[in-house]
Amino acid sequence: MLEWAQSAEDIWKYLVLFLLAFAPWMDVSIVVPLGIVWGLQPIAVGVTAFTGNLILLLLLGFFFKQFVRWRKAQRLKKGVNTPSKKETKSRQLWERYGIPGLALLAPILVGTDIAAVVALTLGSNKGYVISWMTVSLAGWTIVFLVASVYGFSLLNFI
Repeated sequence: MLEWAQSAEDIWKYLVLFLLAFAPWMDVSIVVPLGIVWGLQPIAVGVTAFTGNLILLLLLGFFFKQFVRWRKAQRLKKGVNTPSKKETKSRQLWERYGIPGLALLAPILVGTDIAAVVALTLGSNKGYVISWMTVSLAGWTIVFLVASVYGFSLLNFI
């Protein structure tokens, strides 16, 4: 992977970053530092990571009922009847801090996609969840971007 990242054109690196950010199990906390390590432009990395995650959130919001049916079927195939650790953690955060707290803590603790699904499962308003998750995602993208740029430059890694 490292050899590919060193030899690939930037457009392909941005495409890979976008696809990673769009993937349900990846978040800006992983994608942004990866783009910085690859030597890409920080603002473009932030926009790419934010956009990939945001599109996933919007799709989850709009197709939530279909997603829940699909997820339930997948879990039954695997024989899983209990919530995962991340789902349990998300529910605890939601019960303690509400949607704003869940949205602001999710990117570093459980991931925005899981947090959004949990909030929607618990009956929260779709627009409210998507709004808070978008604000949180934007804020955390900036935090991870600044931390990655300055952190890696202090380590003379980039």
